[in-house]
Amino acid sequence: MIETVRVTRYVTPLREGGSLPGIVEGDDLGTYVCKFRGAGQGVRVLVAEVIVSGLATRVGLRTPRLVALDLEPELARYEADEEVQDLLNASPGLNLGIDFLPGAFGYEGESSTPIDVAARVLWLDAFTANVDRTWRNPNLLLWHDDLWVIDHGAALYFHHAWTDGVTDPARFAAQSWSADDHVFGRHVDLLPAVDADVGLTEDDLTAAVADVPDAWLEPVPGAETPGDLRAAYVEFLSARLSTRDWLPRASAA
Repeated sequence: MIETVRVTRYVTPLREGGSLPGIVEGDDLGTYVCKFRGAGQGVRVLVAEVIVSGLATRVGLRTPRLVALDLEPELARYEADEEVQDLLNASPGLNLGIDFLPGAFGYEGESSTPIDVAARVLWLDAFTANVDRTWRNPNLLLWHDDLWVIDHGAALYFHHAWTDGVTDPARFAAQSWSADDHVFGRHVDLLPAVDADVGLTEDDLTAAVADVPDAWLEPVPGAETPGDLRAAYVEFLSARLSTRDWLPRASAA
């Protein structure tokens, strides 16, 4: 599983994020963007962040290091902002920490991005059904002249339907994905070559899922233990990997 770091100080909120993430410091002297388990989206968003980040690394993309941030509600006593206090009080235990990249710039154009990297990002988002990498919200950073992919909580939407039990992996496997609004959608013609080169395996899927802390794998009917939940995630991802129904294709026109 990802490393656990204890939060020592809450620094400042990031109000451009809808879930009010914040900058925190850890007992390893690191600085992190913290995504809170008590935010409205719940812990499944954190699960998606860890799994997709792990897959991104395995297909050759850069993504910030992740840790589990152990937060004690007592930190809320030192915050004047009531909204921040409420969020800290609602998020005891393990939260998601994303390594802060000092001096990173938000992505604004393709001029400095190699097309093979852009196409690999497109492949990853198609495979994980990520709908949140548009020009309105690219979720990309430029750091030391390299492209970094971030914010994958909108991917793996299938687990939000698990409230009454694990659903059918075949439906996710066959679900198409559109590149029309994607920031790199114009590179859809490169996807067959990327697909042939990626080489993602079931072992890779299993390893990415294994990084998720047990505390975020909340039981559902038919999958009551963290091991059951991990097996379900691997089954869904393996089913999708075994097809190419989801892979966008360039228009014949």
